[in-house]
Amino acid sequence: MKKVLLVTASLIALGAAAPAVAADLAARPYTKAPPMVAAVYDWTGFYIGANGGWGSSRNSWDLVGFGAEGSHDATGGTVGGQVGYRWQAGTWVFGVEAQGNWADFSGSNVSLQFPAFRNHTNVDAFGLFTGQVGYAVNNVLLYVKGGAAVTSNSYRVNNVVGGALAGVTGDDTRWGGTIGAGLEYAFAPNWSVGVEYDHLFMQDRTYNFTTPGGLAFGTDRIRQDVDLVTARLNYKFGGPVIARY
Repeated sequence: MKKVLLVTASLIALGAAAPAVAADLAARPYTKAPPMVAAVYDWTGFYIGANGGWGSSRNSWDLVGFGAEGSHDATGGTVGGQVGYRWQAGTWVFGVEAQGNWADFSGSNVSLQFPAFRNHTNVDAFGLFTGQVGYAVNNVLLYVKGGAAVTSNSYRVNNVVGGALAGVTGDDTRWGGTIGAGLEYAFAPNWSVGVEYDHLFMQDRTYNFTTPGGLAFGTDRIRQDVDLVTARLNYKFGGPVIARY
């Protein structure tokens, strides 16, 4: 009997204590779940890439002592690569880049001074050394660029009838300036694609032409500008994202 009374008293005591325990549990403060973390692309880092596209070189020839011989566009394809570094501060992105391309821009026109001859220009390579300023909207980057440019060129004069070589210069490298703009999209943590336009302002140069036998043929002052449109693929080294709450 005593054992029964002891068990009964214990059950009553537990029953009385249960509401208090429940009250304590109900009174515990609610802990809010942490906010979502947004991944923001970071453009900072070294990158290397490839590019390809189309170019057009505008060339105006003036025969010294006679006058303008006319102009022509030397057009064709190009392929090359680029390497650079970017640094992001807020939404602004700053960078430097070196680009080198093979090219096959060619064109010609009949001389206005001597219609028996055709003037021909070929651009077989170019390089760009530029600084960049861009504005980033997460993984989309808009930028402008500017700096130095160099082109590798060859010039020749052919007979209109038969096409035989009449006059030629040695291969020429000329320096100038460039400005451009581009749009780039990061489609994976370290990969991005883009499109870019560049205009090259090249210095005027004067060339002495010689015949295939080495005799003097004539002297021309040649002006040159180049327009480029290229698609680009870049791989960036380093961390691709930063956390933002």
